[in-house]
Amino acid sequence: MVKQLFQRLKPLLKPLMALVLALVLVFGTANGAWAAGGGRMGGGSFRAPMRPMSPAPRTYAPSGGGYYPGGGGGFGFPFLLPFIGVGGGFGGLFGLLVFIAIANVVVRGFRGATADDDYAAPVSNNPPVAVVKLQVGLLAEARALQDDLNRLATTADTGTSQGLAKLLQETTLALLRHPDYWAYAASEDKQTRLLTAEQEFNRYTLSARSRFSAETLSNVNNQITQAAPQARLTDGADQAPGEYILATVVVATQGKLDLPTIYSSTDLRQALSQIGAVSSENLLAVEVLWTPQQSGETLSADELVVQYPELKLI
Repeated sequence: MVKQLFQRLKPLLKPLMALVLALVLVFGTANGAWAAGGGRMGGGSFRAPMRPMSPAPRTYAPSGGGYYPGGGGGFGFPFLLPFIGVGGGFGGLFGLLVFIAIANVVVRGFRGATADDDYAAPVSNNPPVAVVKLQVGLLAEARALQDDLNRLATTADTGTSQGLAKLLQETTLALLRHPDYWAYAASEDKQTRLLTAEQEFNRYTLSARSRFSAETLSNVNNQITQAAPQARLTDGADQAPGEYILATVVVATQGKLDLPTIYSSTDLRQALSQIGAVSSENLLAVEVLWTPQQSGETLSADELVVQYPELKLI
């Protein structure tokens, strides 16, 4: 009886032990030793993209009457001139047709004139948008990355699309320069539409921000705030040694952007290259988040595994 019961419960033992271990790690360190501040920078706007209106094409009338707005269809003045003033005016159905033709020319001319005005119109009210999140866990030896990100946070122009595109390129370059320290990574993407893209973008960023004890350095839409660094609570000899730094990049861009599932450093390099290549014309919003923000601080292996279970070893 006992043996049969054990055989039935055996498949459940492994996931049960993993759950117990996770609970012990979380609640056994709830005294604040795991709290780490983070940095945040970026910005953007989820508005319909605009493009200049192109002027209406002008077509040459082979009958010698010159150019007229539009390209194809309708009557032109050269066709009508032989009939105007002949026979004492217009009459009946023929006169109505001539009137319609003249109105057609006038309308086309008006459209051609207004099309030359310098104004823009929405490409689409709800174009396709890709929202992606890329996380990179680096070994503690990559502490120079913290300095790079802290410097960017205090100098980057996060109030313009060109500045945000430059910030994205500088961040991906900083990560690409430390391939020897890549340890963990994860990617996630969502193909959606403009009207729901901001919701998906906020979902990704809030998930990352909620794992910080505080945002000690922030530059969002050119609003820079910096808080005094908070001392992390420790248990002295019981504290695990610091080993990792985590960076998260969230991007919303027009069109499609399919990141590879991260299994190796090759996949991570490809994902970073794809994100860094997004142009300022297509970029809607970007946020870069990293923890710990304070130079010299790192995350322990236990902190990284418990706080970010979605990460994969590469």
